[in-house]
Amino acid sequence: MSINAAATSKNVENESSNELNTDHPFWQVIRTVPDFPKVGIDFYDITPLLRSHINEVIDALLAALPEGVMDEVDCLGAVEARGFVFASLLAGRLGKGMILLRKPGKLPPPVANKAYALEYGKDTLEMQNNLPPERVLLVDDILATGGTLTTAYELCKSADHTVVGALVLLDLVDLHGEFPVPVHMVLKA
Repeated sequence: MSINAAATSKNVENESSNELNTDHPFWQVIRTVPDFPKVGIDFYDITPLLRSHINEVIDALLAALPEGVMDEVDCLGAVEARGFVFASLLAGRLGKGMILLRKPGKLPPPVANKAYALEYGKDTLEMQNNLPPERVLLVDDILATGGTLTTAYELCKSADHTVVGALVLLDLVDLHGEFPVPVHMVLKA
């Protein structure tokens, strides 16, 4: 099956099954790196998709959204770092703006920040807190433990934005609990 043919149709990963769908052609491109960044973690390297299949990835992300969701969205909440890539490409294609959720010290003040736990450490996200309230779709590459995406959600809410959902390429469903808004994904593992 060609990558393009699979990316333009609704993906079966959006159904309720938590099984890994290895039939999706993206899995032929994604590299699994065992014991990285530490022993016991399987790292899904999506950079080959960014190098040679970016249009198919953006098509698949858009196809993962239920009809009408983008009509509810004013801008995309781009989560550092690879969320910037996806959100930028989506924003350009859709004519939507972006809010950046960044690591500390990268945005001019005034900013709001929040610390959170990662699956293998701690981090902090910041966003400008003087923006007018908007309806936001959070965009990131992978949803793992949910710490980063939950923090992005909480920062947006604290700045009076309405978060209508989240969009990710890959959802590692066994690593996180319930998310406060719908999560739309292309792949799940």
